[in-house]
Amino acid sequence: MGSQYSQVWDLDVLFPGGSESVKFDTYLKDLSDNMDRLESNLADIDLSILGEDSSSLEKMINTLDLTTKQLNEASAFIGCLSAQNVNDKKARLLVGRRNELFAIYQSSLTKLDNLLVKIEESSWSKLVNSVELKPFSFILDERRRLAKDKLPPAQEMLLNDLSVDGYHAWGEMYDAIVSKMTVHINQDGKEENYSVGQAANFLNDADRQKRKAAFTALEGAWSEQSDLFSETLNHLAGFRLQTYKHRNWKDVLKEPLTYNRMDSKTLEVMWQAITENKQIFVSYLQRKAQLLGLEKLSWYDLEAPIVSSTEKVEYDEAAKMIVEQFGKFSKKMATFAQRAFDENWIEAEDRPGKRPGGFCTSFPDSKQTRIFMTYSGSAANVATLAHELGHGYHQHIMDELETLNQGYAMNVAETASTFAEMIVADAAVKNANSMEEKISLLEDKIQRSVAFFMNIHARFLFETRFYEERKTGLVSADRLNEIMEEAQKEAYCQELEKYDPTFWASKLHFHITDVPFYNFPYTFGYLFSLGIYANAVEAPETFEESYNELLKDTGRMTVEELARKHLNVELNQLDFWQKGIQLCIKDVEEFLELTETKQ
Repeated sequence: MGSQYSQVWDLDVLFPGGSESVKFDTYLKDLSDNMDRLESNLADIDLSILGEDSSSLEKMINTLDLTTKQLNEASAFIGCLSAQNVNDKKARLLVGRRNELFAIYQSSLTKLDNLLVKIEESSWSKLVNSVELKPFSFILDERRRLAKDKLPPAQEMLLNDLSVDGYHAWGEMYDAIVSKMTVHINQDGKEENYSVGQAANFLNDADRQKRKAAFTALEGAWSEQSDLFSETLNHLAGFRLQTYKHRNWKDVLKEPLTYNRMDSKTLEVMWQAITENKQIFVSYLQRKAQLLGLEKLSWYDLEAPIVSSTEKVEYDEAAKMIVEQFGKFSKKMATFAQRAFDENWIEAEDRPGKRPGGFCTSFPDSKQTRIFMTYSGSAANVATLAHELGHGYHQHIMDELETLNQGYAMNVAETASTFAEMIVADAAVKNANSMEEKISLLEDKIQRSVAFFMNIHARFLFETRFYEERKTGLVSADRLNEIMEEAQKEAYCQELEKYDPTFWASKLHFHITDVPFYNFPYTFGYLFSLGIYANAVEAPETFEESYNELLKDTGRMTVEELARKHLNVELNQLDFWQKGIQLCIKDVEEFLELTETKQ
């Protein structure tokens, strides 16, 4: 019997012909015309009469909203093309074109910011509260405030232009190197070649020898390229640090905190709560080692199943379960997920030539979503699928708003995805057919807590320390290995036998140019979603509407305001974080109890 759902996404319904699409070429020309129109609209604004006549500003904001929508649509399509086939040379050229368009767009935004700063305070309040501009008041206020903290417009525009072949080029160089990498794994005396993404799937194999062989091969592959990757990482950080120096920004966390609309005290208290509660997770690591017959776990044992005969979950079965469980919390969420499967919005096929990792990208003009991953039937794959569908649902709710109000940050983006993942993980544990299956699924759930509290913490510690050292000069590949291993030892409380010193090279997030510190927002989203999940369980009848309202506000509030309005909590207090962590601790306590007799 054939599969009900395709594991290959449909991009032709958006722009037929892939990277050779004529329709997409036309779309890019239209986008370019609108960018020119935006420039013209900006030039037409007369500051001297804005107090009496705001029509020129309103016209410009409407053009900006449309341009933003089209640019995000084009960017999403190009991202999909380059991910589905790393050997698509035309797609790589389109990535360059996308970066050029973003540079032009950023220059327009810089000009806008300069205009906003020049508007007198007495006129400003009246302008942003006018009927036409009030929907954009948060975004405009935010842009005006942040513009005061940057370089003069001409210098900011120069930075944007130079970043295309400087800053962003280093990120692209990393992607180009990874796309060419082949991992040689020796299994049963026979050497096979795999892409990085395929090789990584072996790290949760039940057979320890296979995990170790894959880990060793991956470590060798990353080490072989480590000098090149140290170049990309050093120059990305160098570009950022030079930018910060000229803007007179003293703290390297200023950019990621601002991007995430988050206060430093919130971040500090979150990590404090986690650090104070790590001991129970150390007990889990020790128990898992005992169950696997080991003295201590190694890095490649962290995702290992604790039972050797874990059942593979067929793709159709995963789809059915996800839709069914989403429906218990939100009919709208279930309907969205069903549409994603029915209309082939998901690229899940396990094949060579794909980019590693997973993501969700949205097409705001078409009001569609696409999800990218490599599905091999593990419980972790099912969780990833639910996670990415959570991202897609978040954007689906945002489609009702103006494009400029859809710009939510990474930390709240991870809230919706983690909440969706949690629904499926909890359901799997509750519906387990046997005690062994329940223990296995519960352990899979705990693995995610360990990832957010320990793995992500290691990434945060690494990046913090790397930036401090980078301020005084280039950091060698060997030293990067040392900083990474030191961070992992601290984050995992010295509990592992072997660590992964080349993790800084293998993790795309360290080389991404969207924003630095692509780590702590995941942990924030995880714990924030636990608060939302608790509300859903306590009051399921009112949950759907309140959840959708929270999601709508994610692009027009700080996270502290969001928590205050929708959850009635203060994020700079330990209490909130402690309650979320306590739910995770309960999972560990249950796991320790159920496995007591299995030692």
